Amino acid sequence: MPTLLAVAFASSAPCTALEAPVDAGWILQKLARPAPTRTDFVELRGSKLLKQPLRLSGEYARPDADTLVREVRAPYAETTTIRAGEATIARAGKSPRRFSLARVPELAGLQASFGAMLSGDRATLEKFYRVAAAGSHQQWTMTLSPKDAQLAAKVREIVLYGRGAELRCIETRPAKGDETQRTLLAGAARASAGATTPEALTALCRGAAQ
Repeated sequence: MPTLLAVAFASSAPCTALEAPVDAGWILQKLARPAPTRTDFVELRGSKLLKQPLRLSGEYARPDADTLVREVRAPYAETTTIRAGEATIARAGKSPRRFSLARVPELAGLQASFGAMLSGDRATLEKFYRVAAAGSHQQWTMTLSPKDAQLAAKVREIVLYGRGAELRCIETRPAKGDETQRTLLAGAARASAGATTPEALTALCRGAAQ
């Protein structure tokens, strides 16, 4: 499942010892960005058939409020465009493939969640997910648990990791199995060049590594 989005998020002021716990409203306010936006990503896809997770890199872009584009640049080139209830997948030398998001609920949930996050729309996000936040303004997590039965059958929860106003990583945890997919974004994606093991990339995702 592609995971999410678009922007060079800035960092916020450091937290203090007396700082109140972070809440979802504060996180969404900080993540809100008007289109057009874009950000680098590095995605790790685990599989029992692979000795090491498949590592993809590229860019997420949101050219307008209704469109999400995921451009994979390595180890192959592929562009997925989600717009108006339809996904289009394009590869060089092949005819584009188009299909309705109704066939792929995780893609529909992706578009809805990113659109809501980047517009700071908590009400819309909570139509699709149960939302919980933890941590501090300096280092936080926000957990999205799908309400839709079709999506929940495939995705148990989506956990976002961030620092201040920067969304650094998204973990998509499947309903079955343990093959968590991680997508590093913005600063975490750029810092991942020196992290070559799954353990190092997981630590970077969760904020344990600089």
